Amino acid sequence: MKLKDCLENKRAYIIAEMSANHGGSLEQALKIVDAAKEAGADCLKTQTYTADTLTIDCHTEAFQIHGGLWDGYNLHDLYKDAYTPWEWMRPIKERCEELGIDFLSTPFDTTSVDYLEDLGEEFYKIASFELTDIPLIRYIARTGKPVIMSTGMGSAEDIDDAVSAIRSEGNENIILLRCCSSYPTVSSNLNLSTISDMRERFKVPVGLSDHSMGHTAAVAAAALGAAVIEKHFCLSRSIPTADSAFSMEPGEFADMVKAVHDAELAMGKVFYGVTEGEADEIHCRRSLFIVKDVKAGDTVTSDNIRSIRAYNISGMKPKYYDEMIGKKFKADHCMGTPLDRSMIE
Repeated sequence: MKLKDCLENKRAYIIAEMSANHGGSLEQALKIVDAAKEAGADCLKTQTYTADTLTIDCHTEAFQIHGGLWDGYNLHDLYKDAYTPWEWMRPIKERCEELGIDFLSTPFDTTSVDYLEDLGEEFYKIASFELTDIPLIRYIARTGKPVIMSTGMGSAEDIDDAVSAIRSEGNENIILLRCCSSYPTVSSNLNLSTISDMRERFKVPVGLSDHSMGHTAAVAAAALGAAVIEKHFCLSRSIPTADSAFSMEPGEFADMVKAVHDAELAMGKVFYGVTEGEADEIHCRRSLFIVKDVKAGDTVTSDNIRSIRAYNISGMKPKYYDEMIGKKFKADHCMGTPLDRSMIE
């Protein structure tokens, strides 16, 4: 499984979230799989629900959306428009397998977990809004498969309850995702420093489910050691769907993948000294050189040695300058000769 490989190699596992961006077309859904692979995603994710598994068909005030991208929608109607038909999951999964990327889906009730188990799903994603649904979390954990869990809106206590629920079923394969459940997320609400705190607090790998525009947050998360990065993915924001307004287009996603992995390379490891790339430059550092012709027996002075830059040969380190002053040269030397201790009496 690529997820395991990425965790072992400390490389961010990158998920392209299709969500509602298929726009009600299986053909478009399969094109999204193709585009996600081309853009460098490790995994294509769907959501397995129906309007009735998420909510009830009720039009009282409690179910009316006010503000944001979905202003004016009734919740049941929104989910009815946005859902992915379950019979599409198999062909989507098969296309992923053909292309060599992982398939992942988020279940939202026990029936969707059972369906995905029959489909052969290898790991699970729990959405932020289900973070507090402990019975569902336990049901998913009992599969024994890795669980990636978003934590949008979650207090430390909420997250601890959810992690404890998974562990109570004997499942230690947990990855948490820092998340802000606003669409799109503004930078001031990301609080990415929480990634490091979550990793220390809960003793699990931590990543980012990112709803912000662009890839700044993803790169910053990679620099913080994010294990997983999840972004919504569409063919084009000009194709209107419930999620397209805050989703990445293929070119943007590809740029993000490159930037994330470049950031990981740049973070590297704790290292002091000369890197491979600096090997040809080490001699350009300042060192002690003879700057005037000298004769055997001449005194070393500030007029005949200096700390200077050269190109491909080094003299003594400048820290020995004061120690050399006042001593005598053993032999004649020309200007431009690197100073060496063996030259001094």
